[in-house]
Amino acid sequence: MMPLVVLGSLLSALAFVFFVLGARTLRSARAERERLLEEARREAEARKKEILVEAKEQALEVRRQVERDLEGKRRELLRREERVSRLEEEAALRLNRLERREREIQSKEEGAEERLRKAEEELSRARRELERLAGLSAAEAKKIVMKEVEAEARREALSLVRQVELEAREEAEKRARKILAVAIQRVASDMTSETTVSVVPIPSDDMKGRIIGREGRNIRAFEAVTGVNLIIDDTPEAVLLSSFDPVRREVARLTLERLVADGRIHPARIEEAYERARAEVEAEIVRAGEDAVAQTGVGELNPQVVKALGRLRFRTSYGQNVLKHLVESAHIAGIIAHELGMKDARLVKRATLLHDIGKALTHEVEGPHAAIGAEFLRRFGESPDVVHAVAAHHGEVEPKTVEAVLVQVADAISGGRPGARRESIEQYVRRLERLEEIAQSMPGVERCFAMQAGREIRVMVKPEEVDDLSAYAIARDIAKKVESELQYPGQIKVTVVREVRAVEYAK
Repeated sequence: MMPLVVLGSLLSALAFVFFVLGARTLRSARAERERLLEEARREAEARKKEILVEAKEQALEVRRQVERDLEGKRRELLRREERVSRLEEEAALRLNRLERREREIQSKEEGAEERLRKAEEELSRARRELERLAGLSAAEAKKIVMKEVEAEARREALSLVRQVELEAREEAEKRARKILAVAIQRVASDMTSETTVSVVPIPSDDMKGRIIGREGRNIRAFEAVTGVNLIIDDTPEAVLLSSFDPVRREVARLTLERLVADGRIHPARIEEAYERARAEVEAEIVRAGEDAVAQTGVGELNPQVVKALGRLRFRTSYGQNVLKHLVESAHIAGIIAHELGMKDARLVKRATLLHDIGKALTHEVEGPHAAIGAEFLRRFGESPDVVHAVAAHHGEVEPKTVEAVLVQVADAISGGRPGARRESIEQYVRRLERLEEIAQSMPGVERCFAMQAGREIRVMVKPEEVDDLSAYAIARDIAKKVESELQYPGQIKVTVVREVRAVEYAK
């Protein structure tokens, strides 16, 4: 019983102790909270004061900035107002000056109208007086003055044309002479004339009988196989082969040389030698075409075009070998193209090398060789520029490209240089006669003479009908007519001579 009472007392004491301790802890916690709240309140008050100070300072700074901006705008407005005032004053002054100027101009116009009226009256009186004194009306006098002015203008125009032509001719001649001299000097190839007859040497005149054969069977067989005329005459140690086909003539020449060297001449042997010679000539044709292409450096060509080009090795034009003429013309055209600064000189050389290829086909197709050659090249895939240049090189087609014109120039240079071609006496005489006819057809011409083998025409005019300036016009007209009507190599010089002689007799 006693222990229970003691235990209850202890528990009551412990509960009291815990109560006291809890009360103290609660009071201390409340005191701490009050202290923290006071500190927070003081810090908030301090921060609030700082923020208010900063806000007041920023507001003052913004106010000062706004005041400065307003002051600047105020000063700018004042300056603009002053400028507008000055402009208004200047405008008013200018308006006053313009009004004064307008009044002055109006006054002058009135005075000018009055003076013009008086001048017209004076001019009318003077015109009537002049008509009375001269015995001419105003229209008649105007016609006379117009004729004099027209004649004077024509004389001045002719003088100006002559001066311009002289300057242009001098410059063009210098430039052309330089280009042509360079081209011809750099080519400088020899040209030999060829005919339609080949001479075959034989060791002795006894060989002629063996060539003829018994009752002429060998010569008949030879002519039947080769298609070439074999001429045996009194020429010592030589026989002649005549044909207008150079390829057949060359095959016949090689055939006869082999027969003469072998000594066995009979129809079977003739056929055998002919076949071998024909094969050799075919190979030579291809080789000649390839050599021409390699010499000019125009690039690859169709094999059929190369073969047709090689056939021109045995073709002549006015005694000039056509293939050599083509190679020479291609070199000349290339040099001229380089001198003129053209970018594609190979195209010019290619067109020039092929411009006479139609001559290899003229015995197969009818028509001008320029058109035949152009169609042949078109069929084998040549470019349109090359085809056009070939078709236009003789003027049947109007040249539309620089390459076509250069082909004409190179062709004329190669064919027109001295010694390149020969001309028959009939053509030569006809050309001289036509030159004199063209010159004689001009008004005021007294007589004329073709000189220098047709390369110069000298014209004598009547001095009482033709003046000095008209003489230049006649020379120009003759030159233009010769260019349009005649074909000739090189150039023809036209010289017009006007001579005045004064003759008196002492009695």
